[in-house]
Amino acid sequence: MIQRTREQFIHLFEKEPLIVVSPGRINLIGEHTDYNDGFVLPAAIDKKIVYAIALNNTQQCNAHAVFTQETVSFHLNDVKPTPGWINYLMGVVYQLQERGLPVQGFDCVVAGDIPVGAGMSSSAAVEGGLVAGLNHLFGYGLTRMEMALIGQQAEHTFPGVQCGIMDQFANLHGKKDQVIRLDCRSLEYEYFPFNFPGYKVVLCNSMVHHSLASSEYNVRRRQCEEGVKAIQVKHPAVQSLRDANMFMLEEVKEQLPAKVYDRCNYVIAEIQRVQDATVLLKQGNLSEFGQLMYDTHEGLSKLYEVSCPELDFLVSLSREREEVAGARVMGGGFGGCTINLVKTEKVDDFVAYIKSRYQDQYGKAPEVYVTTIEDGVTVKENVRENA
Repeated sequence: MIQRTREQFIHLFEKEPLIVVSPGRINLIGEHTDYNDGFVLPAAIDKKIVYAIALNNTQQCNAHAVFTQETVSFHLNDVKPTPGWINYLMGVVYQLQERGLPVQGFDCVVAGDIPVGAGMSSSAAVEGGLVAGLNHLFGYGLTRMEMALIGQQAEHTFPGVQCGIMDQFANLHGKKDQVIRLDCRSLEYEYFPFNFPGYKVVLCNSMVHHSLASSEYNVRRRQCEEGVKAIQVKHPAVQSLRDANMFMLEEVKEQLPAKVYDRCNYVIAEIQRVQDATVLLKQGNLSEFGQLMYDTHEGLSKLYEVSCPELDFLVSLSREREEVAGARVMGGGFGGCTINLVKTEKVDDFVAYIKSRYQDQYGKAPEVYVTTIEDGVTVKENVRENA
C-alpha cells in the first residue's frame, strides 16, 4: 500500500513525497470513559491510513483520496467546516493555524485499509497522519501528545464530535505488542505488555454502519454531565464521573431520569474495570480479563444502550466458543465491530463459525480482521521502490 500510494502521488504531482503511516486502534476495555476523565486501555493496530505528502509552495492544499478516487482542494485563507472526508484534513489545518503555526500549501494522496464505521477510529488516523506529516515538513517540534490534542480539537470543531482523547492518543503513542493505560484526566500513561502469545485479537464487523454514533455520542456525553451536576449538589468536589462512586450515584437516584442513572452506573463501573484489567494483565490472567470484557458488553448493551441486535448476536456467538476468552462491542457503538480474544490455533474455526451463523441470521457475511498490535504514527523518509 505504501508503494502504491507513493506511485500515485508521483503520477499526480510529479515529485517525491514524504510517507506517513497512521494506524487505527483497538480498545481492549474502557469504552465511553475517556470523556468522563476515566481510564482507557487502547493499542494501535496494523490497519492503517497512508499519506504521501509534500509541500507545493502555494496557498492551496490538494488532497487525493484513493478510497473515493476524488481530488479536493482548499485555500489556506478559506478553511471552514465542509461536508465529506476533506473536513478532517481542514480541521487539522485550522487547529495549526489557530496555534499560530505556519502552514503553507501541500499536496497529498491518502489511502488506507481501516474500514470506515467499524470502530477502529479511521478519523483519528486521518488526523494523526496529517498533523505528523506537517509537523515533520514544517519542523514544528510538536510532541506526540500535542499532536494528539490537535487531532482531538480538529474533531471537535469541524466534524463536531465531542470525542475524548483516546483515539488520537492511541494513534500517536502506540507501541508494538503493548497496550496503554491512559488517564484521560492527567494524560499520564503506562504501557502494559499484551503478553498472550497463544491468542489473537479478532475483530468481527457487524457490517452495520454506525451512522447514529456521532449524534448519540453527544447525547451520552450530556447525560453523563447531567448525572455529575446532580451528584455535585451533595458532593461539590466531584468534577466528573471519574470522581464519583456507586454510593454517590445511589444518593441521587431519585432525582435522575432512569436513563441518566443507567448511563452513570455504566461509566462508574467501567472506569473501575479498566483499573482491574491492568492488574490482570500484569498477572497474565486472561480468563478474568475476558470476563471483564463480557461485563463491559453487558453494560454497553443494557445500561449505556450503544449496542444493536447484530452486535449482541456476535457477542452471544463468541460466548458459545471455548476458544474465546472474552468479547464485546468496541468503539462508539450502534454498529461496527466486536473485539474478541481468540486462541491462535482456533482462529480459522472461529471465523468460519461466526461467518456461517451471522449469514444465516442476517443474510450477510461479516468481515473479520485478525489484527496485530503495532507502533503508532510513523514518518518514513526516502521511501523508494523495493526499499
